[in-house]
Amino acid sequence: MRILDLYIGRTFLIYCLLIMLVLAVLLSLFELIAQLDDVGKGSYRLPDALLFVLLTIPKRILDLLPITTLLGGIVAMGTMADHGEIVGMEAAGISVPRICATVFVTSMLLMLTAGLLAEMVVPAMEQQARKSHALAISSDEGIDLSREGFWVRRGNSYIHVEKMLREGVAAGLDIFRFDDRKQLRTYTHAKNAVLQDNRQWMLHDVTQRTIDDGEITTRQLPTLAMDSFLRADQVSVLGLPPYSLSTSDLIRYIEALKESGQDADPYAIALWRKISVPLATGAMALLALSFVFGPTRSISAGYRITIGSLVGIVLYFVDQMSVQWGLLLNMSPVVTAMLPVLLISGITLVRLRKVF
Repeated sequence: MRILDLYIGRTFLIYCLLIMLVLAVLLSLFELIAQLDDVGKGSYRLPDALLFVLLTIPKRILDLLPITTLLGGIVAMGTMADHGEIVGMEAAGISVPRICATVFVTSMLLMLTAGLLAEMVVPAMEQQARKSHALAISSDEGIDLSREGFWVRRGNSYIHVEKMLREGVAAGLDIFRFDDRKQLRTYTHAKNAVLQDNRQWMLHDVTQRTIDDGEITTRQLPTLAMDSFLRADQVSVLGLPPYSLSTSDLIRYIEALKESGQDADPYAIALWRKISVPLATGAMALLALSFVFGPTRSISAGYRITIGSLVGIVLYFVDQMSVQWGLLLNMSPVVTAMLPVLLISGITLVRLRKVF
């Protein structure tokens, strides 16, 4: 029995990986074509575009995991059914629920992969890709990107920003102000800052140290206003999309946006999607089984794959568009993120009821 379980799981994973490879390469080519529009801007060249495509591959893999799990399951189990292997297993005493359980347990590896990608790989790779892209196309000599955020020079002040969000929220600001003799006079640290009307930054949770005649004076301020050190277009270029942030960053920025009275829903949705994507991957594995053991069991493999592909494509676009729908309809972030999972699970339950 264990040998058959391993065979089923291995076949399922192999087909999932093959389909993932094909789709990831195809979407990467589309992304490269899109990046060609930026080639020639600033110092952005073809090697930079290729690097951007490579760094953003993990995000594409994460987006594709649910649909590749569906298609991989349909092709793998459908091929085994057409070759009579499923019938042979049933004759050997392996029940359909046992086969389904084996596939679902194997799909947990893909669910774990989705969770690890969403939390540990995608944020780091996406942030590096965005920083490299911004550095190459930016012609602003006053901005220097570093591994941890970026530096801006304005007069005698040097400003370091750990992360910039597209909504005009900066996190982790360090401001160093020097005098004409290049002596440090003031050091200011702010937990976060919010851009107001593109003219002024409002710093929150501020610690300011002033150096005067060798003495250091420290004061704590709830807020502190300062002139804008970035243009609106620079904020847009340097801003990080919600999906490129880790869980801890998302929680911190959601709190910062709520404190400043701004809409935090896009970041709350991104936070919940770190849970919904792995769950959708597992649900897709079960949905694939319904195409093999359900009402379509007697039809040809080609027709089964075609139907499954159409269903997968529809569910993929529903998943990708659910965020926009949720924001437009002002839905709860939890509902918005979990809606595709609920839809997939509902379809799966209806179809599997006909099997069992």
